Amino acid sequence: MEPNVNVNEVSRISTGTIFKGEISSSNDIRIDGTFEGKIYSKGRVVVGEKACIKGDIICTNVDFWGSMEGNFFVKDTLSLKSSSKVNGNLHIKRLQVELDAKFDGSCHMINEAEFDKLVGGSAADSAAAKKPVNSDNS
Repeated sequence: MEPNVNVNEVSRISTGTIFKGEISSSNDIRIDGTFEGKIYSKGRVVVGEKACIKGDIICTNVDFWGSMEGNFFVKDTLSLKSSSKVNGNLHIKRLQVELDAKFDGSCHMINEAEFDKLVGGSAADSAAAKKPVNSDNS
């Protein structure tokens, strides 16, 4: 499958923007601002050098230059670039780390089936299929 390069189909949080909440997208997402919450994407998530993330990223691929406190759940490849600072756990199929990237946490290599089990199916569908807080009928 060829990557989607149509700029109109990329969700973007620009530098200077602060966003708190949850994003769910079947397309690529680019973050250059501040984000607090959960990000679900069936595509690629790109996090710029000045971006600051507090929360979880659940997606297919990530190119990460910024700073983050939270966890990654990546179906394929996480690429930590030289300016990246990550404090959290990685649940990924593949990891690419550039010299000078900083990472403090644990790393668990997973396959596609484990990814689906961890996030409850496809990434973008996870946000849409909200589970009840208490589903125990006893």
